[in-house]
Amino acid sequence: MTRGEILVADDDAAIRTVVAQALSRAGYEVRTTGTAATLWRWVQSGEGDLVVTDVVMPDENAFELLPRIKKLRPELPIIVMSAQNTFMTAIRASERGAYDYLPKPFDLKELVGIVGRAMAEPRKSAEEPAPDEMEGMPLVGRSPAMQEIYRSLARLMQTDLTVMINGESGTGKELVARALHDYGKRKKGPFVAVNMAAIPRDLIESELFGHEKGAFTGANQRSAGRFEQAEGGTLFLDEIGDMPMEAQTRLLRVLQQGEYTTVGGRTPIKTNVRIIAATNKDLRGLIQQGLFREDLYFRLNVVPLRLPPLRERVEDIPDLVHHFFKLAASEGLPQKYIEQAALDRMKKYRWPGNIRELENLIRRLAALHPQEVISEQLVEAELDHERRQASVEKPAMPGAAPAKELENGETLSNSVEQHLAKLFRDCGDNLPPPGLYHRIIREIEIPLISAALSATRGNQIKAAELLGLNRNTLRKKVNDLDIRLMRSPR
Repeated sequence: MTRGEILVADDDAAIRTVVAQALSRAGYEVRTTGTAATLWRWVQSGEGDLVVTDVVMPDENAFELLPRIKKLRPELPIIVMSAQNTFMTAIRASERGAYDYLPKPFDLKELVGIVGRAMAEPRKSAEEPAPDEMEGMPLVGRSPAMQEIYRSLARLMQTDLTVMINGESGTGKELVARALHDYGKRKKGPFVAVNMAAIPRDLIESELFGHEKGAFTGANQRSAGRFEQAEGGTLFLDEIGDMPMEAQTRLLRVLQQGEYTTVGGRTPIKTNVRIIAATNKDLRGLIQQGLFREDLYFRLNVVPLRLPPLRERVEDIPDLVHHFFKLAASEGLPQKYIEQAALDRMKKYRWPGNIRELENLIRRLAALHPQEVISEQLVEAELDHERRQASVEKPAMPGAAPAKELENGETLSNSVEQHLAKLFRDCGDNLPPPGLYHRIIREIEIPLISAALSATRGNQIKAAELLGLNRNTLRKKVNDLDIRLMRSPR
């Protein structure tokens, strides 16, 4: 007895064969075709319990066929395969009612697993998807890492689940949050973004929840907060790891009860917003340090999304480069082209600033160099300049030794490395307890900030400039770490 009949449509005979073999071994009856017309005839005849189809067919695009299938047989699951592995392919598949989307090449075991889940789910009617086409390409890249992001986003578009986006600076966290909003069920509502690290700690609660007239000195009138501004839409909380504990408690109440009170207010206000949070920090490490609430973490981390750094998706660099050159040309900069050798050189670079660094490089190449074709030598020169800029020493404290070397000529990094090596030798087979990274960072961070404040006589603005930190970030660290001024030598 078979587990059901699967209709497979692909113009590539080899793919039809391997897919049919894998599904047959799993116990399904399989019928294959190389045309959309035959697939449509089978569907009209009521055949098949599930469809697996390629997008590009010789006689018709599957995205044109899907709405007709869903209108005629809304309960029929459809799995879309495509070699056009872009964000919009995944979104179009979802918008047109596909059960799932698989970028080629794919793992046959994964396909069999998806078919099994689809066949096991209760069948239900579905509304006909909106016919309007979506234009633009909010996310770029066809690497396996990005394909996983696209598939996750396609599944999340029509939900209100809270999403936590984790990734290094410059990986495009806000871009992903905007895509979730712009192509989701709340796209007609507002998208409001707020960066926790850019707001003074004592103003964050007012910024998020608003305040009443007279709530504090200077509150001369009522002010709407970001929750009120985002009503009916999406609130993106960037750098959530920088949110102070007081505001974390208020945010937890919103997530638990769906309501908040303004600063100085007494009447609870119901709220209807989707929360998307983002961070480049290790929130579990902050929880261990007592800097982030564990219950809030679990409320925010309903659906975690990790954005890969550019060094993990270097195969996307050509697409990204062409995309950024096109953007630059649309803004009035000269149209540029790039040699393959230059792209190969870019793939070998580490990109510490991720996609943001790549975009800045492309804009410089478009704006500052007259050559129409960008060569490997030109890219090498720009990357060398970038490395030199990154290695420029910070201003030394008055009377201190140069930052690069200690008094005995040994570099600071070598000294730290030797200290840690001794620590591990002394431990033998018994490794130190978990959390070593944060303990070491704190041991270095506290005396560094204290010394900078002493050198600037307690002036936090000058100390922040000396350290290369945002003034609000420095103020937060001083408060959280309870830092005192280092005594100056007499």
